[in-house]
Amino acid sequence: MGAYQVIARKYRPQRFEEVVGQDHVTHTLAQAIQRRRIAHAYLFCGPRGTGKTTLARIFAKCLNATDGPRTEGRCLDVMEIDGASNRGIEEIRELRDTIHYAPAAAPFKIYIIDEVHMLTKEAFNALLKTLEEPPPHVKFMFATTEPEKVLPTILSRCQRFDLRRIPDAQIMQQLGQIASSEGVEIESEALQAIARGADGGMRDAQSTLDQLISFCGERIAETDVLSMFGLTSRDQILSLAGAMVDRDSAAVLRSLDQLIDQGKDLGRLLADLQDHFRHLLLHKISGSEAPLGELSEASLQSIQQQGEILNTGQILRLLDNLNRTESRLREATAKRIAVEVGLIRASESLDHREIDDIIKALRKLKEHPDAPASQASSPTLPRPNPRKTVPSGAAPEPSVTSQPTKSTSTPDTSQEAPSPSTSGEAMDPEKAWKGVLELASKENPFLHSYLVNGQPIEMGHGRLTIGFAPSLADQIEMVDQKKHHKTLEELLAQLGFTGLGLRFVVSKQVAEPIKPKHDDETPSATTPVSLPSDQNSGLADSSTAHKAPIVPIDPAAFLEDPLIQKALETFKGRLINIESSA
Repeated sequence: MGAYQVIARKYRPQRFEEVVGQDHVTHTLAQAIQRRRIAHAYLFCGPRGTGKTTLARIFAKCLNATDGPRTEGRCLDVMEIDGASNRGIEEIRELRDTIHYAPAAAPFKIYIIDEVHMLTKEAFNALLKTLEEPPPHVKFMFATTEPEKVLPTILSRCQRFDLRRIPDAQIMQQLGQIASSEGVEIESEALQAIARGADGGMRDAQSTLDQLISFCGERIAETDVLSMFGLTSRDQILSLAGAMVDRDSAAVLRSLDQLIDQGKDLGRLLADLQDHFRHLLLHKISGSEAPLGELSEASLQSIQQQGEILNTGQILRLLDNLNRTESRLREATAKRIAVEVGLIRASESLDHREIDDIIKALRKLKEHPDAPASQASSPTLPRPNPRKTVPSGAAPEPSVTSQPTKSTSTPDTSQEAPSPSTSGEAMDPEKAWKGVLELASKENPFLHSYLVNGQPIEMGHGRLTIGFAPSLADQIEMVDQKKHHKTLEELLAQLGFTGLGLRFVVSKQVAEPIKPKHDDETPSATTPVSLPSDQNSGLADSSTAHKAPIVPIDPAAFLEDPLIQKALETFKGRLINIESSA
């Protein structure tokens, strides 16, 4: 009976073409040998089990062979050193003393130092001079999982190769071939579970397969893999992810309880969830171009369905919360609670809105108050044209967004429009505006709060023009709406100004509101705004036009305002309190 050899050693690549998933490295090294462009030092970086030491060994054998990369066998002039156990300055000094001796039989004396980042700083410094100017017959090959710990002076003297995590599909294919060679029948779902657990490392995948063969014999099922290594099945991941997308906290906790009772690894669970939502993000951004070929049919279907429900921002918030939960899990003593809280927070984050989105939605709501709530928050709605301010002393121009309430009564500027059916005394714009404010303060205090800073500019052509100071242009957006025009026309009709429309403009003829100087001098919302001295002629009563009595806001009337209703609908809010500004 021959000695047993583990699968990771038995099926270790002996040629460049046998190395899986590192074609960018094997092709470069083979070309360097063929063209005789050999550097004196190489550094192989990458995650564990991806082939760093294997590639160094193959490369070393090729350098000391006569027929290039296809050569097999061993060489006495290739020496491997474990950087973790030979990390001190004395070991490196001994190496430095021996490199000057010529190789015994091969063209080169090659030193392979594994886990080179474990060397001490003194050992690195002792190696530095030799590495910079080595004898022609000496080559160095370093391997490390943590290149950031290697001194920059060493890195700069090496040709660096970064190995990648091996894709799951390639790991599955390699494991399938090994299982077939070993006479073992294994389910494709089991291969997928092993590859997922290996996290891109071929050696870990081979060791897992070796252990499963010892445990299961000649037939391996997915359940064997999941139970032995605490992994979560793809169906369980999809079920838990679906509950999170549905914001079903109870279902999330139930799924998590089941997984914990089955002994699933919580860290691995969070990694699997992040992997699922990462694929969802790729699908959302890249569509059909996303690299999702390695996923199962069930996973693809789930991703397509969830992609129709979630937007990119929501997926990013999910991933961010899962990443934070994974970080907290490492330091948490109550790990179960940390994961439960993290998953619920991640699920609830789907209903959160970024502050920028809220500001955009409020602007859209102001500009399109009659649009559905879903459209009010849409970034694709057109923006209004900027308003034109009226230069001082010039005739006021209509606001761009203002519109006569009665489009059929819009007068022709070349012909005087018929006057409303009122007496000559009633045609005074100050009197008309004062009456409107008084009625609005009683019937619609919410609208009144936007009107008090307006000043009557002129009355003519069937319209009463109301001006606002440039700093109050935003208030025009709140009142210059079709529903408010209708309300104000009805108020004017009650005062006897039947058929009179309104126009709101930004005008420098209107003085800016007076800012309070001290807390105890804060003016009320009905503080009069006076016109410049040269504009006061004929408007002597303008200061009294705005002194409408302060009426407490009726909550019912406040809630009936269409803008408030749309805001509550858009942001899923509720009214807590209403305060009147004095």
